[in-house]
Amino acid sequence: MTRTLDIAALRSMVAIAENGGFHRAAEALKISQSAVSQHVRRLERIIGRPLVERQGRGMRFTGDGEAALTEARRVLAAHDEALSRLGLVETVRPTYLIGSTELAAEGLLPVISRSVLADCPGHTVRFRLDRSGALHQAIDRGTVDAAVFLGNPGHPRSVQAGGVRLSWFAAPDWRLPERGAPVPLVAIDGPCVLRERALAALGGAGRGVTVVAEAAQFTGVLSALRAGLGIALLADHGPLPTGLVRIRDLPPVPPEGLYLRYRPGAPGLLTRALRSALDSLSVPEPTG
Repeated sequence: MTRTLDIAALRSMVAIAENGGFHRAAEALKISQSAVSQHVRRLERIIGRPLVERQGRGMRFTGDGEAALTEARRVLAAHDEALSRLGLVETVRPTYLIGSTELAAEGLLPVISRSVLADCPGHTVRFRLDRSGALHQAIDRGTVDAAVFLGNPGHPRSVQAGGVRLSWFAAPDWRLPERGAPVPLVAIDGPCVLRERALAALGGAGRGVTVVAEAAQFTGVLSALRAGLGIALLADHGPLPTGLVRIRDLPPVPPEGLYLRYRPGAPGLLTRALRSALDSLSVPEPTG
């Protein structure tokens, strides 16, 4: 017997991935959550295997669900393109959602945006800034197309592409304590690659360290630095952060690698554009 995949059910499947769950998918599609659930059950009956399963308070796609999601994206892309060619719907520019850790975002996002828009004509780009763990979860769910990480995120599907210079920053009137006194450090809550690199560099130079301020978000680190509380090791590949200067009297730290991870089935155009963008980043000596 011939089996037919239902377009509405496939659209619900993709909406679940892109919005992070049944409730948000229903809101995005402007249908009830029960309708979204029925669509998934319908697909499971057609395919004959479970596609989603509970994970704590949330859900995740099974292996068969991930495969079905990839095929759903392809079917919907062909379906919607056909409707557009027939003049039955307005042309909607597809959007790529790209994640990035905050620590590297300021200098990265303009480079990524230019590269993707140039290499993927007809597409738009949106960004999501978050911690590494949350971005990995979003990729696993299929809600993010790709993500950029500062430092190796430790995932087997991550690939290195490019790197960024690391420099010490503080407020203009901040002064380095005399040798023998601990260096006041401002850092993101651990685990954090820049926190670890800073502690290792200062410890290796024989300097004691006191973490005087911790923040859950990068904006908190910047606020503490501008208040003159201490120094921080930051990615240095864009304009100088407002109200901060480089501190050159501390041990230099080698550049840190950038890593990419893509969702299963991510378009080749996107993966090549992102690799090109990150490979184009160099780590020249800072000026100013």
